[in-house]
Amino acid sequence: MSRRYFGTDGIRGQANKSPMTPDIAMRVGIAVGNLFRRGDHRHRVVIGKDTRLSGYMIENALVAGFTAAGLDVFLLGPIPTPAVAMLTRSLRADIGVMISASHNPYQDNGIKLFGPDGFKLSDELESRIEDLLDDDIHLQLARPDAIGRAKRIDGVHDRYIEFAKRTLPKDITLAGLRVVVDCANGAGYKVAPAALWELGADVIAIGEEPNGTNINLNCGSTHPVALSRKVHEVRADIGIALDGDADRVLIVDENGSVIDGDQLMAVIAESWAADQMLRGDGIVATVMSNLGLERFLDDIGLSLARTKVGDRYVVEHMRKNGFNVGGEQSGHIVLSDFATTGDGLVAALQVMACVQRMGRPVSEVCRRFEPVPQVLKNVRHSGGNPLNDSRVKAAITDAESTLGNKARLVIRPSGTEPLIRVMAEGDDRSQIETVVDQLISVISATRDAA
Repeated sequence: MSRRYFGTDGIRGQANKSPMTPDIAMRVGIAVGNLFRRGDHRHRVVIGKDTRLSGYMIENALVAGFTAAGLDVFLLGPIPTPAVAMLTRSLRADIGVMISASHNPYQDNGIKLFGPDGFKLSDELESRIEDLLDDDIHLQLARPDAIGRAKRIDGVHDRYIEFAKRTLPKDITLAGLRVVVDCANGAGYKVAPAALWELGADVIAIGEEPNGTNINLNCGSTHPVALSRKVHEVRADIGIALDGDADRVLIVDENGSVIDGDQLMAVIAESWAADQMLRGDGIVATVMSNLGLERFLDDIGLSLARTKVGDRYVVEHMRKNGFNVGGEQSGHIVLSDFATTGDGLVAALQVMACVQRMGRPVSEVCRRFEPVPQVLKNVRHSGGNPLNDSRVKAAITDAESTLGNKARLVIRPSGTEPLIRVMAEGDDRSQIETVVDQLISVISATRDAA
């Protein structure tokens, strides 16, 4: 089914271009407000955002829409996405909204929606919202005496910090750990350093001076070079890289080497299994997770269930099948004992708990398996889906035949950018590089011919 507004993680696009315009944001507020307005009680929505310049514009447009639909609005200001999910439940809101484009540059922005249970909305609900967006909004407005109110609420950072701190095992302290945390000049720039310091760590923060245009700019989980340098410079034990809305994390070890989400899930899964905390006898990841993770889990008697890309699909599978650990190679790690969505800070705390308990360097604790060679390349397209082209389909069939059963091939459109992502992995790096390059060439040729 074609989706006009929603992608894999809410609505996203370049600010001031459809669908990220004030008009559409206001319509989202009216449509969502109508969908979640049930009963005669005063309905409320919580709205958080990251540090993008366009956040002010989108926030005010959403406020106009929600209040016009008759909902009271609680404005949280810059705060991580997982905090919005947590506060949606804590404040008994009918809906939660995060204004963020996650790891994208500041020119982009997005709208993520959470239900009253703190979980992201289903495809069905998003489809119903899309239908409402195209209706006559004047038929959906509240009576003059039922228009909502808006106010900013204080203390939300403290509430989230205390929540995050409580996820660290009670017998663990971070005392003695020198930690560099890169906040990506994003939503976690206040809460992450404060939580780590309060738990006893010696904290050095970088990427904590947002100015509206420097979010994710040469910093954070998508650009960990600055963090690696800082870890070397201050001789830190560990580096933590968040993204713009702090729902994902990567780790840098004491040598400055980057550790991805697959390794972090392996660390947590092995630890939780040993403590009899792991449910589902395994974890949930996406088709992009490394084959090495699957082999490692199998060796220790655990399973790996795969979903399509997007942390919401990971969460859906976890909820349906009783898992409590899941995530993505990119660093979205969902620990459902604590949170309803990915939480970079909480995941980092679980990893640091393992480091403290084992009393060994991060480079040893967080290298649980040898990754299988994996090659991922992107090709940009201007419209349509090149994967429907007969030449591309034939090339994919040939590539799958070449790789056989001992390698994996994943080709998919990005849900957030106009890109086709081509990934192959297997024990023969030369072979998978050749296969990926050939597919990129065919896809590019169809694009150029269009």
